[in-house]
Amino acid sequence: MASFLLSKSERAYIQASLQATPPLRADGRDLLDFRTVLLETGVAPLANGSARLNIGKIAREGGGGTEILAAVKLEVEDVDSADGVDGGRIACSVTCSPSAYPHLTSNALDELQYDLTVLLQQTIGHPSLHPRNLTIIPRKKSWLLNLDAVVLVDSGNVADALFMAARAALWDTKVPRTRAVEYRAPEALKTTARDNTGAMDVDDGTSGFDTRDMTRTAADFELPDYWDEGEMLHGRERWPVCVTLNLLPPMHILDATLSEEASIPLRLHLMFSFVPSAPPKLHSMRLSGPGELDLSYMKQCIANGETYAKELFTALETKLREEDIRRNVKARDRFALVR
Repeated sequence: MASFLLSKSERAYIQASLQATPPLRADGRDLLDFRTVLLETGVAPLANGSARLNIGKIAREGGGGTEILAAVKLEVEDVDSADGVDGGRIACSVTCSPSAYPHLTSNALDELQYDLTVLLQQTIGHPSLHPRNLTIIPRKKSWLLNLDAVVLVDSGNVADALFMAARAALWDTKVPRTRAVEYRAPEALKTTARDNTGAMDVDDGTSGFDTRDMTRTAADFELPDYWDEGEMLHGRERWPVCVTLNLLPPMHILDATLSEEASIPLRLHLMFSFVPSAPPKLHSMRLSGPGELDLSYMKQCIANGETYAKELFTALETKLREEDIRRNVKARDRFALVR
């Protein structure tokens, strides 16, 4: 998405290489191949869910690649406040590290951050993906889910990496279990106060906090679990992934590097989700860059994008489930050492 300076001859050389028979890319990949994707969840101890993702890291050198850090933090919000919503809401924010875009001015960097934030917010924050377990007290208190992502390094294909990191952080998110409470003065004390004005109140052993059947009358809530426990975010299988088609009609490439993005400025972003026992769903799409497309070519790109997104979605979910197992084993071993 950010501008990358290339000369006209360099652009022409890259385009000619991609359109050659057979096609040639600088790193030897096929046109539809992704670079190596590395993912780790639970990297931010104080967050409710977090993930760190890298696309294209150089194995021997230990650096390079597009790197995204995403974290989810839950905050209590009053429904009566200006921004409060009954049932909770999702707020997305994307920050780009200046070191990732040293060639951009501060204004250009702000525009890039805003563009990525809008792209993420319009998809993740859509009502069709809203989790059901963000309510604390109906019509009074709810959870505000803050999804913050930081672009640490941009080596191309930042949109796909951003959505993969966001999905991993949301998958890793745990919502604290809550229990509504309400203060009720014991009836014995009420009777004593009416009959003997000024008499000393005696505690009869009955708690003034009643947590039974207070859906409509609850005044506050408490957390029965520790901060790092809770239930998984509802509908975590539905969070979409993004697949970006870099268009050079009549062909296209996936997972473009910075030089390839500068040579092929026309891109189609497709956000798909694949819920079990449900048809594939296209949540949003965006066409960016100069140029225009025929409707028939656009339909073909969407159909191909669904196939690519399905493969990416399946591979990412497999990795996320492996991360769940790894972290559960690690937590069990740590608990055994403490005992």
